[in-house]
Amino acid sequence: MLPPSFDLDVLFTFVSVVENGSFTRAAKRIGRSQPTVSQQIKRLEDNLGRRIFERDTTEVRLTPHGEILLTYAQQILKLSHDARLHLTEPDVAGVVRIGTPEDFATTHLSAILSRFARAHPLVALEVYCDFTVNLLDGFSKGQYDLMLFKREPQGFRGGTEVWREVLDWTASPNVILPENKPIPLVLAPVPDVYRKRALAALDAEQRPWRIAYTSPSLAGLQAAVQAGLGITVLPTEMIPAGLVSITSKLSLPKLADTEIALYRAPGALSQAAELLASSIIEALGNAAPKQP
Repeated sequence: MLPPSFDLDVLFTFVSVVENGSFTRAAKRIGRSQPTVSQQIKRLEDNLGRRIFERDTTEVRLTPHGEILLTYAQQILKLSHDARLHLTEPDVAGVVRIGTPEDFATTHLSAILSRFARAHPLVALEVYCDFTVNLLDGFSKGQYDLMLFKREPQGFRGGTEVWREVLDWTASPNVILPENKPIPLVLAPVPDVYRKRALAALDAEQRPWRIAYTSPSLAGLQAAVQAGLGITVLPTEMIPAGLVSITSKLSLPKLADTEIALYRAPGALSQAAELLASSIIEALGNAAPKQP
C-alpha cells in the first residue's frame, strides 16, 4: 500500500488560505501563526513540485494547479469529516429538536443536517423554522435542545457565534424606482431582524419608504423582488441568481451586520444533541465569511 499522499492538516490550511484570501487572515481564522501557515503551504508546494499560489503584495491567487488541488482538497476534507462523524459515535440515538431561522436553514444548515443524519441514522432530527423572536420564546419554554438565532454582533453575548451575516439591499436588475417617491420595500413581517435593519437605516437618513409586499416566506419575498415589486434586504452571500445588490447604485444606507449564534438548552444535553452542536460549530466555523 502506498503511503498517504496528503497531510489533512496541511490541506485544511490550504483551503483556509483560499477561503480567506490571504495567509494572514487564514492564520487568524484557524488559530495559527502566519509563518506556520506559510511553511505548510511551502511544504505542500515542495511535495507536489508545483506552485499552487501566485503571490503579490495585496492578495494570493490560485495557479491552474492550485485550482485542481482545491477541488480534491475540499472533497478529501469532506470525506474525512464524514468518516470521523460516522465512526466516532455510530450508535448514538435519540431525538434532537433544533430551532433555526428559515433562510439560514435553507442556505447553510441543510447540508450539515444531511451529513449528520447519514452519519447517525438512529438520531431523529426535528427542525423548526421561525423568526428569531419566536425562536427565543420557544427556547425559553424548553421547546428546543439547540437554537440558532440572529442577534446584534455587539449586543448580548452568550452561546457560540457561528456565522456573521453581511447584509445588502437587493433587487431585480430591471427594477425601476419612481423618483421622489417612497422606496417600495419587500420585507418579512414584524419581528423580522432584516425588516428592523432596513427601516432603521432608512429612517436614520430620513429616506421615505413604504411596505409594498409582506411575506413570512423567503421564497415569497424573493419572488416578489424578482417581479419588480420593490427591494429587500438579504445577506450578501445569499443573493440568488436573478437578483443583484443595489446598495451603491441607489446610494442606500449601509446596513449593520447580524450574527448567528448557537444556543444549547440549559442543563445536560443528550449525547446526540452535543454531537449535532459540535458538528454545526465545526462546519460553520470553517466556512464562515471572513471578517475585515
